[in-house]
Amino acid sequence: QVQVVESGGGSVQAGDSLRLSCATSENTFGRYAVAWFRQAPGKERECVASLYKNRASTYYAKFGKGRFRITRDNAENKVFLQMNSPKPEDTAIYYCAVTRSVMTNSVGNYDCWGQGHRVTVSS
Repeated sequence: QVQVVESGGGSVQAGDSLRLSCATSENTFGRYAVAWFRQAPGKERECVASLYKNRASTYYAKFGKGRFRITRDNAENKVFLQMNSPKPEDTAIYYCAVTRSVMTNSVGNYDCWGQGHRVTVSS
């Protein structure tokens, strides 16, 4: 299976920008859809953004529209989540995930997960 490792998290002030990086063991373009999920303590894991496996089509959760952007660097086998104007409500563990299916925002359709990276946003 594809190995996934996230990085780039940490603590930021509200209004700052943050970019998460997801390194995969192989190029996902043309074979896998990719997505970012997040999970806050006591909350269910939810999809933040996803990217179609061979197109630029994307999905964004309502809370991320206009603030978050998911991109893929095919040459570097990386997936990014750009977080602009983060809010305290964005504080969570963020996960990168991969699926052979078409683009989807469903947790159950992903079986290759990173270990997660914490993002903390303060006021």
